[in-house]
Formats: sequence, structure tokens, C-alpha cells
Amino acid sequence: MNEIAVVIIDKQAFFRSGVRQALSEQAGFQVLEGAPNDEALDIIEAESPDVVLLDINFPALSGLELGRKIARRYPNSKVVMLSPNSNDDELFEVIKTGAVAYLNKNTTTEELVNVIKRACHGEYPINDSLITRPAVAEHVLRQFRDIVSAGKVMETVTAPLTYRETQILNYIAQGNSNKQIAHILEISEQTIKNHVSSILRKLNANDRAHAVALAMRNGWIPAEAKA
Repeated sequence: MNEIAVVIIDKQAFFRSGVRQALSEQAGFQVLEGAPNDEALDIIEAESPDVVLLDINFPALSGLELGRKIARRYPNSKVVMLSPNSNDDELFEVIKTGAVAYLNKNTTTEELVNVIKRACHGEYPINDSLITRPAVAEHVLRQFRDIVSAGKVMETVTAPLTYRETQILNYIAQGNSNKQIAHILEISEQTIKNHVSSILRKLNANDRAHAVALAMRNGWIPAEAKA
């Protein structure tokens, strides 16, 4: 079984180290940590983690906004939002970011490990929170009804392809190999392979050429990109 790659982004170095230590003692985890600054997205871009543990309270950068960006740009990296004082209002805002889970920072290692594993299996542990908090569930349903009744178009959490995947598909259309694309973008060839696998899965494509054809047909990359 492959290791679960986890990135911890929190303003407190002590907390990051504690979580890293706790997860490192569990079998099957690869753990990295980072501070909540402009480089946070760069870490996720470079490492393509399975799960991002994200501090909701940043001094200068909104954890909610960063979580929203991660969910949209890197849908394969599942966001678990961590809060020192979890409450109904905050849970409602977290749901709108596309995060898969919302935990109190005082949670046990056992619960954290369980949530991470569930997220990697495609589950949404955040749904459990709605079962125990009916007021939040009603709030979510009420806003959905308001959006529908007003005729507004709901903004999707994830696009068919992320910006990076579209960028890579453009380079593929131009005839570049994974190695060449990795050199151009200055990231590892393995990361390129991971992105290509994600592209093929999302587009239900048989191979790279098929993916390019589908993307061109849907207007996600320009037809003139082909070499």
C-alpha cells in the first residue's frame, strides 16, 4: 500500500511539529509541514499531497480562502480544516470552501488518522458534522434554496481540469514528453506523471492523444496548440 502524503499548514511551528510527530508514529504516512504564507500553494504544487491539514486562523492570510483555492486548483489534495474553537457558523463557512473535513485542533490522533484515511478513500467526514448539527444543515439547505429561487448559477468547487493540468495538457499537445515538461516547469517528472494520470482519469481518456482531443473539443485548450 502506498504511503499517504500529508502536508500540515499551520501558523504555529510547535503545533505542526506535534502533528507531524503523531502521524509519523503511524504506519503508512509521509508528512511535511509548512507555514501559512504565500509559499503554501507552492508546497502543494510541488508535493501533490493526498491530504492538506489546514489551520483556519491565519494572522495575515485567510485559512478559508486558502482552503477554497486548494480545493479548486488541486482537487486531488483533500483539505481537512483545523480550528481551535469549532462552531456552527465556522462549519458553515468551511463547507462552502469544499473542504472534506472540519476538526477541532484538540482532536485525538486516532480521530485525525481516521479522518485522513477516510478522505483518501473519497469520503466526506464533514457530512458527519451536519448529522450532529441540524441547525447548520438547515442553513445549508436554506442557502441552496435561495440560490435556486433567485436563478443564480452556483459556482463549482472544482473545474474539469486544474490550471496546472491544463498547462501540462497544452505542452503535451505541443509534442513534449513528460521529461521535457518537467524541465520546462521545473518540477519532478514523477509530479508530471501524477498530473497526467489525473488528467486521463478526469477526462476518461485512453491515452495522452485522446486526452488532448477531448480537451480541444471542449475548448479547455486551444486547437492551435497541437504541433
